[in-house]
Amino acid sequence: MSLILASGSPRRKELLAMICPEFSVITSEVDESAITAPTPAETALALATAKCKAVAKDHPEDVVIGCDTVVDCGGRIFGKPADRNAAVAMLRELSGKGHQVHTGVCVCKGDVCRSLVATSTVRFYPIEEAAIQAYVDTPEPYDKAGGYAIQGTAALFCEGIDGCYYNIMGLPVSRLARLLREFGI
Repeated sequence: MSLILASGSPRRKELLAMICPEFSVITSEVDESAITAPTPAETALALATAKCKAVAKDHPEDVVIGCDTVVDCGGRIFGKPADRNAAVAMLRELSGKGHQVHTGVCVCKGDVCRSLVATSTVRFYPIEEAAIQAYVDTPEPYDKAGGYAIQGTAALFCEGIDGCYYNIMGLPVSRLARLLREFGI
């Protein structure tokens, strides 16, 4: 039995190594645009489950972890910004407000699957337009839900958080560690 992370995210790889240093990475070919759910939290879980099961079907003897993170601003999902304009729009919308970050996690081995959704609340100070423009001129916002990296320069925007910091990065480490114990890891 081995552990497989069904995500190519460098942040998730780094965080999973805190729990288990030995694992492999196999990304899924799931069409994320085809998956919807009634709420942002349920969407994160549906995406994580689809990714996990897509990889797990080819690796029934292994433990597979699927994850997906969405930013929820007033019930609207902010995924990864498609371009500079989208990143600017997201940051303007998040400026001076609180929002939720939901990470869906699904773990499967064969026909046994367990899942969870972790939610953290992030509050941003009002962000000056010059700071938004400078931030989107960096590569940081473009491969992250909501268009920001809490562990990067966007820490300057953050007034506070409630919940798991690592969840905001894309992997609720302590909750996943507990879930993996059910699978003998």
